[in-house]
Amino acid sequence: MTETATPLDQTGAATQSAPAKPATSAQDAQEIALSLADRLERFFTQDLMRPWTAYQLVIALVLFLLAWALCRYVAPRLREWMRTRENWPKWRFRFLLLIEKRLQLIFFNALIWPTIWIMREITWPAPYNFHWPSRSYLLGIIANLALAWLIIAVLSRLIVNNFLRTVVRYAGWTWVTLSILNLTDEARTLLDSAAVDLGTLHLSLWILIQAVFTLGVLFAIARFLSQTTSTGLKRNQDISPSMQVLAIKFIQVLLYGAAVFIGLKAIGVDLTGLAVLSGAIGVGLGFGLQKVVSNLVSGVIILMDKSIKPGDVISLGETFGWIDTLGARYTSVVTRDGKEFLIPNEDLITGQVVNWSHTNEFVRLDIHFGTSYGDDPHKVRALAIEAAKGVDRVLTHKPPVCHIVGFGDSSVDYILRFWITDPTGGLTNIRGNVFLALWDAFQENGITIPFPQREVRMLDGSQLATKVLD
Repeated sequence: MTETATPLDQTGAATQSAPAKPATSAQDAQEIALSLADRLERFFTQDLMRPWTAYQLVIALVLFLLAWALCRYVAPRLREWMRTRENWPKWRFRFLLLIEKRLQLIFFNALIWPTIWIMREITWPAPYNFHWPSRSYLLGIIANLALAWLIIAVLSRLIVNNFLRTVVRYAGWTWVTLSILNLTDEARTLLDSAAVDLGTLHLSLWILIQAVFTLGVLFAIARFLSQTTSTGLKRNQDISPSMQVLAIKFIQVLLYGAAVFIGLKAIGVDLTGLAVLSGAIGVGLGFGLQKVVSNLVSGVIILMDKSIKPGDVISLGETFGWIDTLGARYTSVVTRDGKEFLIPNEDLITGQVVNWSHTNEFVRLDIHFGTSYGDDPHKVRALAIEAAKGVDRVLTHKPPVCHIVGFGDSSVDYILRFWITDPTGGLTNIRGNVFLALWDAFQENGITIPFPQREVRMLDGSQLATKVLD
């Protein structure tokens, strides 16, 4: 009777032929767990006791300690040298910081790979009945793990989001380790066996991990494309600010929506059942989220009709300030005293909004004052116009005008009108400066500003009584 050789895996245990269907039951998962435990037991009780296995572990430990010593010696000097580089671009400093943080792992890789090459050149193969194919096989596994971990650590730094970077890094390390140890099929089977069946939907840990990884990668790509497109649109001076915001919001919704759709399709989720769910969500939005939907639609209308845009100075009720950002639900208005009002977009559509810089930058301001009846009104008007012209921010190519608007009880009433182009610089302060210029001009030219006066007269036969308080 002939015997056929059974293939050996990396731990020396005989591998079984791949099952026709992945195990999904608890019994199959238990068998896989027992098989893994048997392999670990064989490794620690048999393979680890062999001389060359122990030698390789000792060599790896010595190389690790040597890499640690080199890192302790080189890292402080590298850090001091980096501090002397003042005119370097930021990307160089970031790259050197990445190298400095992974210096021990870099040294370990630089030491172990030449060691493996030397051992393979000067040592002889292991005996036929020995589990390891060569006397440097265990060092090769350790070197592959170290190199894979280093590459993943470097590439994961390209991810901006800290949480996503951490998830990708540890997930990559785990998957690469299982791949190098040839345990991916067992791990996948175990994860797929921990499942819940909801009708026709098979939900397992393996599917959840696939979903998280796939959606994470797609969201990272969508975020990168969104930021790149947003930067390009903001640099385009031919596009108005409101259209820039509208285009950016539209691109963000399109990219993230496509990421969700592609991610769910990639992991095998049937999206045909979402049609009924989307209808129910639409009914819920119509009744429970009327204000939210109204604000969203109002935001789109504002961006499309360009009635207001970032940088405009507006007045809404008692709120006066300039628009900082246009959001999907609200608009941020910053006042002169630093307060930031978040005004719902619906109020900007239905309310009466004064846009001081809608069609052009010119803003006309009016101030009212009065002078005594004894002063020449022609002279008063000329002095008022000249005083306003001498104030900063008041336009001279659109000269101020002054008119008489009435004869009051104790004064001749005037209105002084002047133009400015920077309402974001404030309105109260420019009015105050013009009033101060009028005061100085009237004082120099003998123009009096009347004010109410009261006289108390004592009639004949009346007495003034005083009372002394204790």
